[in-house]
Amino acid sequence: MESKGLLKNEELYRYVLETSVYPREPQHLTDLRNVTANHPRAAMATSPDAGQLIAMLLQLVNAKKTIEVGVFTGYSLLLTALSIPEDGKVTAIDVNRETYEIGLPIIRRAGVEHKIDFIESEALPILDKLLKDYGNEGSFDFAFVDADKVNYWNYHERLLKLLKVGGIIVYDNTLWGGTVAMPEDSAPEAMKMGRQLTIDLNKLLAADSRVQISHASLGDGITICRRLY
Repeated sequence: MESKGLLKNEELYRYVLETSVYPREPQHLTDLRNVTANHPRAAMATSPDAGQLIAMLLQLVNAKKTIEVGVFTGYSLLLTALSIPEDGKVTAIDVNRETYEIGLPIIRRAGVEHKIDFIESEALPILDKLLKDYGNEGSFDFAFVDADKVNYWNYHERLLKLLKVGGIIVYDNTLWGGTVAMPEDSAPEAMKMGRQLTIDLNKLLAADSRVQISHASLGDGITICRRLY
C-alpha cells in the first residue's frame, strides 16, 4: 500500500502499517479495506493509520451517538460502529448509496448494521433537520467529515451545535496531498481548487476559539477539533 500522506518514504510508512496498524486492525476492517482497494477511487478511503487514531478517539470520549458526513465504501463507518457500544448509533450521510453497498455485506457480517442509520442525501439539509428536531442539539459525541471540501466550514458550524461540549469532530484531507504548503503554480491542476479550499478551512479552524485543535499528518492530514463551549 502506498502512502496517501506525508511519509513519502514508502518503507517507513509500510513499517508503521505492518508494525502498529495491521496487527491491531479487526478482520472485518481488513476485509473492507481489501475490497475497497479494487475500486477505481480507492484513494478516497480513510487510511488505516488515521482510522486507528479515530477508533481511539471514539473510545476516549466514550462515543455513543455519532455523525459521519461522507461514507464511500464504509471503512471509517465500520470502525466507528465497531468502536461504539451495542446501543450506539451512527448517522451516516452520503449522496451515493452505491459505494456504501460495496462495504455493506462486510458491515453485516461484522454484526453492526443495526448501529447505522444511512441516509442517501446531501449533508446540509440533513444536518439542518437534525438541528430542528428536538433533543439533537448538543447531544452528539463525535463527528467524522470526509466529503465535499467546499462545504467543510458549513458542516463545521452545524456540527458544533450538534456536538456536546467536549465532543470531537475529525476532518479528513486537511493537508490535501501536501499541496497546502506548495506555491499555487506548483500544485497539480486537478488539486488547485481543493488546495485553496483546504488552506482557507485550516486558517478558519486555527482561528476558531470554540475548539481545541490538533492537525495530524496521518493519511492525507486529519484535523481533530474538540468543542470547548
